[in-house]
Amino acid sequence: MLQKVEDQIRTAIAIIKSGGTVVYPTETVYGLGVDAFSEEAVREVYETKRRDLSQPISIAVSSFEMLHKVAHVDSESVEIIAELLPGPVTVLLRKKDSVPGVLTAASDVVGVRFPDNEIATRIINETGPITATSANVSGRNPPTCVEEVEIKADIIINWGKCKYSMPSTVVDMTRATANKDKVKIKIEIKRKGACYDRVLHVLRSKAAGKRLHRFSMP
Repeated sequence: MLQKVEDQIRTAIAIIKSGGTVVYPTETVYGLGVDAFSEEAVREVYETKRRDLSQPISIAVSSFEMLHKVAHVDSESVEIIAELLPGPVTVLLRKKDSVPGVLTAASDVVGVRFPDNEIATRIINETGPITATSANVSGRNPPTCVEEVEIKADIIINWGKCKYSMPSTVVDMTRATANKDKVKIKIEIKRKGACYDRVLHVLRSKAAGKRLHRFSMP
């Protein structure tokens, strides 16, 4: 079983590097991954999911160094993000020019995941950022095991049931403003998902410590 997974990881890396599609496990749900910097591959994801191009797709990274390559993050925000990631959280940030507009529906905001899953991060370590969208047809329930995956991909990696088996909590951190050399961070939880209570605890603790100007909940 372990050797089979090792072979699948190597195959998945090669497939993504050649522009193909991979269904991979995370701690939330199974994701559909392609090279996030390849517009052609990203468009294939939209087509496979039957997803409208007006709906953005998040990306997954495997390190904070990689996160800095795709999004603008100030030092104050980094301290908060470091307590949320890696984990079942999608953080909305201002994207860098390297992120193709097709991923973000032409907006300047990108959703970033840093999965707490060894298979996902091992793949991303070798390929760079990949798409982090659930491996389902848009509007249907996201798969929490491979038996629930209904879409086609070049490879589907089976790693059993996802740890949380529910989508990530989405945190909007795009509203950071500088005032007299001091950054004020305003955060909004856009979607309640996995580990919502922990996210809430982290944000409340930061607000109490005055590192967070304000946050709001759905």
